[in-house]
Amino acid sequence: MPSYTPTQKSAIQQFTGFTHTKESVAAKQLKNHNWNIEQAIDAYFQSNNTFKDASSSTSTLTKLFDTYRDNPKDEPDTIGVEGSMRYLQDLCLSLEEPVVLAILTELAAPTMCELTRSGFIDGWKRLRASTLSDQKSTLPTLRTSLSSNPQGLFRATYKHTFKLALAPGQRSLPLDTALEYWRLLLSPPAINWNTKTTPWLDYWIEYLTTKWKKGVSKDMWEQTAVFVAKSLEDESMGWWSEDGAWPGCLDELVGFVRDKRGAGEEM
Repeated sequence: MPSYTPTQKSAIQQFTGFTHTKESVAAKQLKNHNWNIEQAIDAYFQSNNTFKDASSSTSTLTKLFDTYRDNPKDEPDTIGVEGSMRYLQDLCLSLEEPVVLAILTELAAPTMCELTRSGFIDGWKRLRASTLSDQKSTLPTLRTSLSSNPQGLFRATYKHTFKLALAPGQRSLPLDTALEYWRLLLSPPAINWNTKTTPWLDYWIEYLTTKWKKGVSKDMWEQTAVFVAKSLEDESMGWWSEDGAWPGCLDELVGFVRDKRGAGEEM
């Protein structure tokens, strides 16, 4: 078997787990799509004409969606708070699980407790899951994908979470809200933002609560994900430069972490 990086091996496992194909097929598809799991899986199903009966799947998903609507008369194309909670319960999920954020991302949910008809149907058709049982079966693959690579599904989920968490009319998140979602997304069973010598998430939270104490803008939220990925690749921070275009809070985090490391070495 050819030599692959740990990230590539993980992508192959995710692909085979979702498509039930051979590793050689998975590797070929992934190479053809620059190791982008979502694009490779989508191309595989399209090329093999899998999930043929699109009209049947749309009908099944439409009926399932209608089951959870809160107000069919006034909001026929929306599942509200109560319906969303019932739906998650039927998937055997709770809001404390990071995979819920991945599902809401895949279904293009506009808020934490709202689903639209188009997002629900298009999202589950893309994931080839038209029944509740099929949707439950996708959860292990979504969990693995969410935790194994800072790019791909995690990156999309992380980015969409800002929109989910944002209050109507606001452009930034309260710090307490951002911290809640960072704890959910940057610790197991999602991405583990810790390396051999550095408890990054703990340091980040300590820095924010003692030094920052402000709201979190969209740019700060998204650049933090870039910082997370780079710090997991190289905890020595050889990639960081004072001339970089990082938000000020992340520049300050670098100094904060270095001070923490120095104190640890002195002890």
